[in-house]
Formats: sequence, structure tokens, C-alpha cells
Amino acid sequence: MESYSSYKDSEVEWIGTVPLEWTITKMKYVGKYFNGYPFKPSDWGDIGRLIIRIQNLTKGKGTENFYDGEIDERYIVRKGDYLFSWSTTLGLFEWEKEESILNQHIFKVELNDSLIKKYYFWVVQGLIKELHNESHGSTMTHLTKDVFGNISLPKPTSLEQTQIVSFLDTKTQKIDELIEKTEQKIKLLKEKRTSLINHCVTKGLNPNVEMKDSGVEWIGEIPRDWEFIPLKNICYMKGRIGWKGLKQDEFLDDGDYYLITGHDIKNDRVDWNKCYHISKERYDESPEIMLEEQDLLFTKDGTIGKTLLIENLPKPTSLNSHLLVIRPTNNRYISKFLQYVFKSVPFLVYVEHNKTGTTFYGVSQNTMMNFRGIFPPLSEQTQIVEYLDEQTQKINSTIEKETQRIELLKEYRQSLISEVVTGKVDVRDWKE
Repeated sequence: MESYSSYKDSEVEWIGTVPLEWTITKMKYVGKYFNGYPFKPSDWGDIGRLIIRIQNLTKGKGTENFYDGEIDERYIVRKGDYLFSWSTTLGLFEWEKEESILNQHIFKVELNDSLIKKYYFWVVQGLIKELHNESHGSTMTHLTKDVFGNISLPKPTSLEQTQIVSFLDTKTQKIDELIEKTEQKIKLLKEKRTSLINHCVTKGLNPNVEMKDSGVEWIGEIPRDWEFIPLKNICYMKGRIGWKGLKQDEFLDDGDYYLITGHDIKNDRVDWNKCYHISKERYDESPEIMLEEQDLLFTKDGTIGKTLLIENLPKPTSLNSHLLVIRPTNNRYISKFLQYVFKSVPFLVYVEHNKTGTTFYGVSQNTMMNFRGIFPPLSEQTQIVEYLDEQTQKINSTIEKETQRIELLKEYRQSLISEVVTGKVDVRDWKE
């Protein structure tokens, strides 16, 4: 793609130079922005029109709440309206559902005739980085109406706006299709990994082994020498006791004693350099959760089921709440095998049937202790672990590559939008 023949300085840092015929305008000159109604939770109900909250935009679904009363017209949102989330998650969204009511922290955009509607959509996508730069707040991002209104944006001729819309609609659709296909591939790889783990920890590696009825209909037969054993009979399991609960202001950035939390565990790994620390007094007061090598950690609340096998300890380490440490008490299982059991269908079904809570789910320590796992002899556990380590590593490596591909596609998509809406590339002669 080629550039325009001549440019001028926009005098706006994020825009840079623009084609000579383009002008620069501001958000406040292309439309009006109405903040949503400040509903209280006591206003929410089960009938009426949907109240649009930020999670209904960013997640597609989210928790749905409704309002059945009268409300001013400016808070009513109809299909096709543009909504800008200015708190927590910055972004422009097109409402695609039935008539609803707007909650606070979201602007309803009412454009005038100075810009083509879909061009406005694309130019806002192009300046999303600038929007983040202009926002404030550490734990919750905010972008005030005055700041938003004074953000500059490039304004091509109407004919060029139309051509830009056509180009970006077509190109981004193709990129989005590639991203969707890659996401589907990752989903299938994860399903393949779960199926492989499930088969190995319930049927073993030998297809010719003599089988017996497990007594559980949806598990079926298991190898003859395997046993159902409750975890309470073969392991030590502890979490942080409530009355010793740590507070956030006790977390230290450095020290001699690590504190590991559920947030630190990602894809069965931990980056110790990102873990908080605690004082010696806090570490010493809870010997029951001092970690040892080959301990298995399990998140029992929130995101249930994240696991971490402790294969090395850089420093003495303790647990925060929401985590359990699980340790063999006899020579009946190896921790890595149990980690795979926690990724199998029998365990996932058990958790689903026994978790408690409404919006924040969890499983109790007692529930975990009563889980009956299927355990082969130790020598067979070792063989299964070695096989699964090798096979899942191949799958994980492919997943990682495909995930990186998605990130590159998203970066390319954003770069393409930014370059086109600022005139760095000329699409006037583009034809589909």
C-alpha cells in the first residue's frame, strides 16, 4: 500500500503527519456524549428493560439486571447505538440487542453529520492507545468527559471516509476470521489434552490390560489393579486458617519469605520474581502451610482448579488464602500423577457437583479430602506421568504458538487501523 503524495503536521503527537487535504477535529465537535443513569443495586430487578453495565459490553453476557420503571429518553439505548465505556475497560461498542437502559460509567454517543458513523467507529479504534494515555487511575481506569471531548482525531473528506470504512470492514473481517479459526484450533487442542489426560489416568497406557467395573457409570471400566481411594486416606491437606488471614498491607515487595497466591499461578507455573513476601513472624506462625518440594498446590476458590507442583523452592514459602497445599502421607501416589488427576473428567465433574457459592464459587477442604481418586500402582503412575509430560508438552507448545499468532494478528489489526485512519497509507484506489 502506498502513502499520500504530500503531508502536513497535525500538531497532535499521536496522529503525527496527515494528508494535506485532511483536517483535525475534536471528539466534542463530532457528537454529544451522555453518561448512563446512576442505578443502585436496589433498583435492579428481574423484569423490564436490560440495564447495560460494562460487563454486558466487554463479556457479551455478564450478570443481567433489569429495570421496569420510567426513565428519561437520553438513557435509552437502541440497536445500532454506539456506547463508549470510559471506566475500567476503555472502548467503543455497537449495541446489537433490543432496547435497553444505560448504566453509569458508559457514554451513549450521538453523532452529528460531520463524520460518517462507521468512520467514527474505526477512528476511535485507531486511537485506543491515546485514550489509555489520557486516562487516570491505578486500580480502576477513568476517562473524564472533558478529557474525552478534547481528544483530537483526523477528519478526511467524506469520500475518503467511505473508502476507509470499506477497506477496514473488509480487511479486519478477514483478520477476525483468522483469529476465530485460531481460537477454535486452541479450543480443540485443549479438548484433546483433556481427553488424553482423562484416558491415561482412568484407563492407563496398556490397551490389553484386564479391566474391572469401576462401579461408576460414567467412568466405566478401569484396570484390574487400580483402586478408588479417598484423598483423606493418602494425603495431608491444609490451607491458611481464617483467623490468621493476611491483609494486603502486610504484603512486602522484598524479603526472605515468599507468599504465593492463586493469582501467581498461571498454566501450572509461577514466576517467583513476581511473588510478594511476608515477614518472618507471619511465616513462623503457620508451620502447617510451610511449603516443601513436591507439594501440590490447588486453588479452591474463585478460579477453581489451578495447580502448581513445587519442584524447587528459591526461599521459604507460605500460602495465602484460597490455596491448599497437598502432600502425600504414605507411599500411595506421586504428586505429579495427582496433578494430572485434578485435570481429568472425574475430578472436574466432582468439583462441578460440589462447588458452592453464587458469583464466587469454591470447594471446601472437606470436599477435597472426600474426593475418591483412581490410583494405579506407583510404577504405573510413573510411566503415565512420563508419557503425559511428553505428550502434553507437545500440545502445550502448539497452543503457545497459536496463542502468539493470535497476539500478532491483533497487533497487526490495531496497527493497520491506526495507519489507515491517520492517513499513513492511501486506500483511495483500493478495490475489494
